[in-house]
Amino acid sequence: MKRIVITGAGGQIGSELVTSLRERYGTEAVMATDIRPLPDAVSNDGPTAILDAQDYNAVAQTALAHKADTIFHLAAILSAVGEENPSKAYDINMGTLRSVLEVARQEKYSVFTPSSIAVFGPTSPKEKTPQNTVMRPTTMYGITKVAGELLCDYYHRKYGVDTRGVRYPGLISYGAPPGGGTTDWAVDIFFQAVEKNRYTCFLDKNTTLPMMYMPDAIEASIQLMEADPNRLVHRNAFNVTAMHLNPQTLANEIKQHLPNFTIEYKVDQHREAIAQSWPRTIDDRAAKHEWDWSPKYNLKSMTAEMITELSHSLN
Repeated sequence: MKRIVITGAGGQIGSELVTSLRERYGTEAVMATDIRPLPDAVSNDGPTAILDAQDYNAVAQTALAHKADTIFHLAAILSAVGEENPSKAYDINMGTLRSVLEVARQEKYSVFTPSSIAVFGPTSPKEKTPQNTVMRPTTMYGITKVAGELLCDYYHRKYGVDTRGVRYPGLISYGAPPGGGTTDWAVDIFFQAVEKNRYTCFLDKNTTLPMMYMPDAIEASIQLMEADPNRLVHRNAFNVTAMHLNPQTLANEIKQHLPNFTIEYKVDQHREAIAQSWPRTIDDRAAKHEWDWSPKYNLKSMTAEMITELSHSLN
């Protein structure tokens, strides 16, 4: 990677990925794009553009003008928001990916496309969900992610496009507020804990899901794109994980830092049903074997850093 374009750079992952890639490859090497104006922290620090990633010509013109060789394609509508308008979620998630892959095919770019644990469904194994297993998701977001994995595999196999991706678990970050995902409770709980010392959770206290702290997710994405292609068997997309959490476990850890913190539960059956269809734990041995994946953060270190950072920024 020398010259990089990021779509969806204003989202939860994109805003932090921009910073990490600019630190690694140089400010001018990384073009941040989104369909909406980008935050000042992103736009004031390097090249940016307003981009509708569904528009093939716009993607091509932006990438060519930047003299890109790599696209990190993050533009997407997430799970809970996607269920409010499934048709729009399908059009955006698949339309943007098709545009990016076509540009990559024409210009011989490498492409990173994140997938998600949303590719799994009620019939997938819930514990140590394998790299290769049954994927019958029950959300439009999950359907588009399964289709996206297959489409990336197709472009690699048929056209030789260097496509790669990881299946993100739930992601926890202090850098951006929740963005419409089912796992967003694990972000919002920290914001509410620091600001109000209480939180009302939309999932059951025992609903366990795979999770990862954002710095590990960013490092996994970059590390995969820097990996030796000769070692990669799966490409699209690798299981990755760092910890498995439920609301009660995370609330108890937060109380170690904020003893007066309280949590109550008002279960949203819609989002609870989505969460129940996903794995509880993930088997990520393929990523460890093929590109030496290893997370740096666990529950204790992640919680301590989240509370410290949010205490500085919110108070």
